[in-house]
Amino acid sequence: MSELQIRRARAHEIDGLCALIFEHGPNPWNHLPEAEVRAHLQGIAAGAVQALLAERQGRLLGFVSYRLSRDFARYQPAPRRAQEHAYICEAVIHRDMAGQGLGSRLLRQVVSLLAEQGVHDIYIDRHEENAASAGMMRKAGFVELESYADPQRRPYGSGRTTVCRLQVQP
Repeated sequence: MSELQIRRARAHEIDGLCALIFEHGPNPWNHLPEAEVRAHLQGIAAGAVQALLAERQGRLLGFVSYRLSRDFARYQPAPRRAQEHAYICEAVIHRDMAGQGLGSRLLRQVVSLLAEQGVHDIYIDRHEENAASAGMMRKAGFVELESYADPQRRPYGSGRTTVCRLQVQP
């Protein structure tokens, strides 16, 4: 079997990223409004969003998208409250690759890239009851901070979002 390649996504690959997430991402736990997801991924072309993808023989197998943010400032440690942090927005793996550690591997590599950029705090969120995402996040080192009612984004199950953080040591 040929080797898996992990690299940064480029603007001309946005349509492929959209196709992957809309085919392999939907489940009751994921909030994937099409217009918002497409607009987010278009940020790759503008440089506002970055994504790391995994492929084998040109076949897209998964990706993680992320951006710099100030959206989670209330969770920031006091000395860094005014600093930008990172938000991991989307993480999706092709169904054929589920359970093989690819999601965790991509997350760890994103963390390394962000650390190289000087980012100390990385946030991610998920449906409180999404066990697969919770496991992937734990394997990558994320720690749960809070769960809160979020019925608009989480209409199923508990209706709650869980916020997680990974602190990167300088």
